[in-house]
Amino acid sequence: MSDDELLAPSDLNYIEFNRHSARESGGVVHDEDGLTFFVSGHKFPFGSNGVMRTDGAIAAGEVIERANAFFAPRSLGFTYCIMRHRDRDIADALEAGGVGRFSDSPGMALEKRLPDRPVGEGAVIERVADSAGVRAFGRVCGAAYATYGMPPHIGDAQFARDSMLLQPHVAAFLARVDGEPAAAAMVMVSHGVAGIYWVGTTPAARGRGLAEACTRLATNAGFDMGARLAALQASVMGEPIYLRMGYRIITRYPWYVVM
Repeated sequence: MSDDELLAPSDLNYIEFNRHSARESGGVVHDEDGLTFFVSGHKFPFGSNGVMRTDGAIAAGEVIERANAFFAPRSLGFTYCIMRHRDRDIADALEAGGVGRFSDSPGMALEKRLPDRPVGEGAVIERVADSAGVRAFGRVCGAAYATYGMPPHIGDAQFARDSMLLQPHVAAFLARVDGEPAAAAMVMVSHGVAGIYWVGTTPAARGRGLAEACTRLATNAGFDMGARLAALQASVMGEPIYLRMGYRIITRYPWYVVM
């Protein structure tokens, strides 16, 4: 498939994941007239509460006006989740208005299963299958994403409900070192896409390839669930690892954050 053919389903999976994350953290989703608003059960503004344009015919100015009208009464900071290949006008309007860009994640895709690889000595990887596993997954994410400034308790809040991970179209993998949760990755399948999310390693366990191993399992689980391709939005630390694994960059997904 060409990059252009990969973009539309990858975008749809990304939008659907934001809906899923909001609902399953105790929040709400509002879809209306070409915009999707998602509000998580916690107030962390970076990617957890936000807006995405689903109809490219909606003008950038209208997107901004409606987003402000939606979030202002809720007293919430929020993120414009931008798809660079289709939302450049929104990005230009936000920058002209002084809204800062928080990140510019590469959107990456893969069209085939990955080879199985052994896990390093002393580590085991399990598929999350119960409440204890969901809570452990959240603790790992809280510790891992603290590197980027996310308060660790947000991991607990995001994964407080089993339904975040224990659903037929979702699979999550947790690496343990000497029994302690150390790395994680999850996949959510929609629109024929295995969307890879919440990849991370606790600081003490980094450098052992554990997040890569979890991502490899999550990717292949997505293909096993019927996906035709895998897609993700990479972090700064993750990008070189995913490139080495065989993912390729097809676009960029910037975040513009209003506090």
